[in-house]
Amino acid sequence: MTETVPAPGIDDVSFDQMRQLVGLVDYDESRDPFPVKGMDAVVFVCGNATQSALYYQHAFGMELVAYSGPETGNADHRAFVLKAGSARFVLTGGVRPESPLLDHHRRHGDGVVDLALETTDVDRCVAHAREQGAQVLEEPHDVSDEHGTVRRAAIATYGETRHTLVDRSRYQGPYLPGYVARAGTIQRPEGSPKRLFQAVDHCVGNVELGRMDEWVSFYNRVLGFVNMAEFVGDDIATEYSALMSKVVANGNHRVKFPLNEPALGKKKSQIDEYLEYYTGAGCQHIALATNDILASVDEMTARGVEFLVTPDSYYEDPELRARIGKVRVPIDELQRRGILVDRDEDGYLLQIFTKPVGDRPTVFYELIERHGSLGFGKGNFKALFEAIEREQERRGNL
Repeated sequence: MTETVPAPGIDDVSFDQMRQLVGLVDYDESRDPFPVKGMDAVVFVCGNATQSALYYQHAFGMELVAYSGPETGNADHRAFVLKAGSARFVLTGGVRPESPLLDHHRRHGDGVVDLALETTDVDRCVAHAREQGAQVLEEPHDVSDEHGTVRRAAIATYGETRHTLVDRSRYQGPYLPGYVARAGTIQRPEGSPKRLFQAVDHCVGNVELGRMDEWVSFYNRVLGFVNMAEFVGDDIATEYSALMSKVVANGNHRVKFPLNEPALGKKKSQIDEYLEYYTGAGCQHIALATNDILASVDEMTARGVEFLVTPDSYYEDPELRARIGKVRVPIDELQRRGILVDRDEDGYLLQIFTKPVGDRPTVFYELIERHGSLGFGKGNFKALFEAIEREQERRGNL
């Protein structure tokens, strides 16, 4: 039988405490050839960034903080910067018909184009990346305005995704030069949490069959990331489909990238479906760290976000109840919302996944609440993938 333990309110976690929740470890930056402090931003290309910005403010409770567009001298596209705690999303959409963003959207639909990383030394990172054979998309350079100077560069990773490297230690503006501060007009409902999540926990990339180890090696060599976990075979398979996954993390574990590839199965896996509809490798889902997953799920559901359905049989399994032990909420409260629970040697976690948030069955989100566990819900993989398969079947893609 599960026991409950109290937890602080969703707004009671400081930035440093959330850093602990998303994996702070002992780390010597001086010995790191590619010193990454954390995620700087998740940058999206959208079919309509103006409307997407409203969606993320309303449904995800994010705060609009900055803007770039024709009114600010950026004739090519509009970009909206939204924040929730340390999580920063940048939503971009083409304005001019010849904008490269519109070409990207025609190929891929709404999706992540850039997993930007904050670093203390852009030049050091780029020098190491080039030495290890990485493709440098932008050489190190400064951009400045009245708020200071940001040093930037960019390297290529899987598919058409990039890692922009950002040193903002000399900058005090709302985001980057070329952006102006801008506040949203959507009012937070009375009594709702101040924010629905506080940080990006991890970002999952899907790559083509046979290329997972290649990209794991890329992160090991180029970015100095370490291997954190591996899931193969029965760990991550159902009756119909399978995939393989390995997780890499930077030196301080603030940045974690699971990398998936499809595996042979009776039917099309979720990875196959993603690769088909995104037309190549890309970022499949983003996990958002929250300190009160029940409040987040309740609020997001009320605002129209749809989550995957977990069958009652999952919660009635006596092995599950024996394995999870002491958690902070009664299991019937988790069951009512479809929240999954998993425990490992370090603690436990609660997690739930949205349905795809765009027209194509590609990008979706995870909410995760950690209590000691630094894992990824291995015990929930089968239940999760069966839920995804039910949605694939409804779409005619299983």
